[in-house]
Amino acid sequence: MTTAIENTKSIPTSIVTILVIVFLGLGIVYVAGHAQSSTLHDAAHDARHATGFPCH
Repeated sequence: MTTAIENTKSIPTSIVTILVIVFLGLGIVYVAGHAQSSTLHDAAHDARHATGFPCH
């Protein structure tokens, strides 16, 4: 009789990957939102409105 062993290591790796991507994205939004460059700030501002997030 043989027993099949299932590897579930990929699930925590996926969660870690998702968390890293989320924090990286939030960091980019934070930096762009507080940037002194008006072009960078305006690009982030327009992207916020395009995705449906109100800011004022």
